[in-house]
Amino acid sequence: MGKLILVRHGESVGNRERIFTTTPHELALTELGHEQAQQAGHLVAKMFRTEVVVTSPYIRARETARIIAEILKLPLEIEPYLHERDVGTLKGQPYESVFAAPGYDPQRPWLWEPPGGESFEDVKRRVGPILDRLAAAHPTRDVVVVSHGGVMMALWAHVTGVWDNAHVPPNCGIILIEHHSKGYMAPQVIGDGARDKFTGG
Repeated sequence: MGKLILVRHGESVGNRERIFTTTPHELALTELGHEQAQQAGHLVAKMFRTEVVVTSPYIRARETARIIAEILKLPLEIEPYLHERDVGTLKGQPYESVFAAPGYDPQRPWLWEPPGGESFEDVKRRVGPILDRLAAAHPTRDVVVVSHGGVMMALWAHVTGVWDNAHVPPNCGIILIEHHSKGYMAPQVIGDGARDKFTGG
């Protein structure tokens, strides 16, 4: 059985200020974010026998993954399409602006697409195949996958087949997805806490 260890990046400046940044690919970790990445790396080292670390190309995820990979003494692989949701015209706006946006449906928020951006369904279609490919390539290995809140929520929906109760972990929160030849097991939350439901970050 293989294990996909999904890790959200550490706290970024955007997370701290609760704003969708205008330069999402360049957003850096805060000092707290670096500390969270260290803690996550040591927890992963204690709980798993990781052989591969994969990351989103965005700086906040890459830096988190670099710290974890150094603790695990493993090389780092970048997945170009594992990046966070494109929020389009919401860039520069507070996270809460989503809920007042025209056309936003709180009953089915995963279907809403910000102008010039992606819906969470779009994100799921983009990142789901990445998870499938990693599972197929590493059927018995432990793989760390560092990404973003919105990506991890989309991967939860991809694995379970439903969006209801899709989990958004806090910064450096961990979700474990075990898999075998017949498919994925139910996701497991390592630790607790959910944050920024249907906004991401």
